[in-house]
Amino acid sequence: MYDVVLLVEQELSEPDAKRVVELHQDMPDPVRYHVLVPCHNAEAGVEASISALGTADLYGPGLAGQRQDLAEAQKAIDTEAKGCSGRSVQRLRDLGQTAEGGISHDRPIDALVATVQHVHGQEVIILTRPHIVAEFFHLDWTNSARRHLGVPVLHLLEHDSRPAATK
Repeated sequence: MYDVVLLVEQELSEPDAKRVVELHQDMPDPVRYHVLVPCHNAEAGVEASISALGTADLYGPGLAGQRQDLAEAQKAIDTEAKGCSGRSVQRLRDLGQTAEGGISHDRPIDALVATVQHVHGQEVIILTRPHIVAEFFHLDWTNSARRHLGVPVLHLLEHDSRPAATK
């Protein structure tokens, strides 16, 4: 079995799923895809934003009263990420592939490294929207993954599946 870990920024579109599968169509071994969707931590995001603004002393104690709202926000974020993972896995399965997926609240590269180690991944594919500034400074997921993993890492830009009229 040839294990490929996919780190996706958003749901795999049908064209993206086809493109990924086409990359492995001539593999002698069966391929298994592991879709990983990073999931934002709502509470950490709010706390980091408040700290970055230098206003933690003004809003910090008030954050405790917002725990219920943050928990609800996190539940919505998790639900969307699980749906993204599930729909991406289903697109690969619809193409006759073996696939599984999940979400992670860890930093994306930490989650990727852990997943590659756990499933003994032989290849990584990272699908993102273009991030020109991060890529220029080599701070993007792909460059980071290449520094941390000893497997081939391919970066694909996600296909924009929106109709031209809505762009």
